[in-house]
Amino acid sequence: MDELKLIRKAIKGNEKAFEKLLEIHSDRLYRTAYLYVGNRQDALDVLQEMAYRAFLAIRQLRDERYFLTWLTKILINCAYDVIKKRKKEVPAAENIIELIPGKREKCDEALDLIEAINRLNEQYRNAIILFYYQDLPLIEVAKLMNIPVNTVKTYLSRGKSQLKKLLGGDEYNGKETIS
Repeated sequence: MDELKLIRKAIKGNEKAFEKLLEIHSDRLYRTAYLYVGNRQDALDVLQEMAYRAFLAIRQLRDERYFLTWLTKILINCAYDVIKKRKKEVPAAENIIELIPGKREKCDEALDLIEAINRLNEQYRNAIILFYYQDLPLIEVAKLMNIPVNTVKTYLSRGKSQLKKLLGGDEYNGKETIS
């Protein structure tokens, strides 16, 4: 079924359509939650809270085309709530493996990258996660962050530059590591 039709049904209160939409975007939403909170259990808690809040507020969605952007904004707010409730911790190696398609030897690189992303200031971290991990277009990242598109570009550039320094310069190629 067409995603826009599902969104319209969900807005009218159709629970099955809303569940289907969450299924469609579950992997992307989980990865984003995980990048914010750093562990599987908290990421699942964020998803559950996001689903609850989104279901209650679905009728407030103004433009169906921005459903995923709207959902991601709710997810980020839920992630920040979880982060506020606990002290930030570095994710364990076995949890990082879940995010990595492929072999276990990439684990150390992924740990380094996630640790480096977590060390970026909030604006740079948000831009990097939304653009590279959520694969959102610049205009949607700008809308989510409530900033101009050129500012998003600046944050991405500065964030990648900081990541390159944090990860050891030429040893890591920013494009390969982040994308």
